[in-house]
Amino acid sequence: MKPAIKPKYPCFSSGPCAKHPDFSLDELKDAPLGRSHRSRLGKGKLAESIEKTKKILGLPGDYRVGIVPASDTGAFEMAMWSLLGPRDVDVFVWESFSKGWATDIQKQLKLDNVRVFEADYGKLPDLSQADFKNDIVFVWNGTTSGVKVPNGDWIPDDREGLTLCDATSAIFAMEIPYHKLDVITYSWQKVLGGEAAHGMLILSPRAVERMLSYDPPWPMPKIFRMKKKGELNEGIFKGSTINTPSMMANEDYLAALNWVESIGGLQALLERSKKNLEVFEDFVDKHDWIDFLAESKEIRSNTSVCFKVDLPEDKVKTMVKILADEEVAFDCASYRDAPSGLRFWCGGTIEASDVEAVTQWLEWAYEQVS
Repeated sequence: MKPAIKPKYPCFSSGPCAKHPDFSLDELKDAPLGRSHRSRLGKGKLAESIEKTKKILGLPGDYRVGIVPASDTGAFEMAMWSLLGPRDVDVFVWESFSKGWATDIQKQLKLDNVRVFEADYGKLPDLSQADFKNDIVFVWNGTTSGVKVPNGDWIPDDREGLTLCDATSAIFAMEIPYHKLDVITYSWQKVLGGEAAHGMLILSPRAVERMLSYDPPWPMPKIFRMKKKGELNEGIFKGSTINTPSMMANEDYLAALNWVESIGGLQALLERSKKNLEVFEDFVDKHDWIDFLAESKEIRSNTSVCFKVDLPEDKVKTMVKILADEEVAFDCASYRDAPSGLRFWCGGTIEASDVEAVTQWLEWAYEQVS
């Protein structure tokens, strides 16, 4: 039977991700539109985003947080171009974006002595191969593979090199030991469902020390520059952005942070994502035609949940089209470079009741094409 109940909010894209429940444009009414981002009001709004981020995440007091151009991509490129070079580099790759970082390090920065440890979709490289005399580059969660690192136990506190972590589909959804990471980046449009084009860059004191002691040999584009006259540009971490940000998008980010506070903070947000995954786990346990792409539960993502389906690729595409046509699940196909299958966002802005509803439609759509 065709299910009677549809998800209230059928947006399951893994980026841009779903807005928080009951989001309203009224939440953006205080955006300082038409005002300079360098005015007291504009800069104050940007600084508020930075301070709320620190508070909600519970970051170490000596970590710096900045709003930078070009989403998570810009933030991570900024870190790589500014910090990499003095030490050998180990890169861990298990999906599209981590592969992109390895490509940039080898072919754009053209660094020598780079080791790349790569695993197929659904698997995790052997993290024990990391040499912490080197700089380490990795993603916390593979957005296109549904595979995450299980914890930070593999990273020593007394490391010599820096750890650079693209955490865009993990932060605000997974337990992350910040003190193990020297660079953390993410974008507003992932876990909190914000709008695009702005990146967040978090630096440890060790990363700042590297920046102050090292001048890269390559030209540095303006949007990557974090130093002025040999000193750290502290303004970046107080609301003075490098280029013009969208005050509307910043207001939207503030609205998402306010919502997180209203539901009980970070732990409540993490629990919502965990519960969403549990709904899918129960569904997979009861159906033999669908399984997680991640090869083990320990490394299974609770945000970008990826599935393999016992169907030819053309029928999976038809299934995705049926779900979209019925307006029960938008943007749930696997990433273009990933194996054929399905991908559902399960971050904390998604309601468990919507996940429960969509599983019934998944079963019905499968029956229509199988």
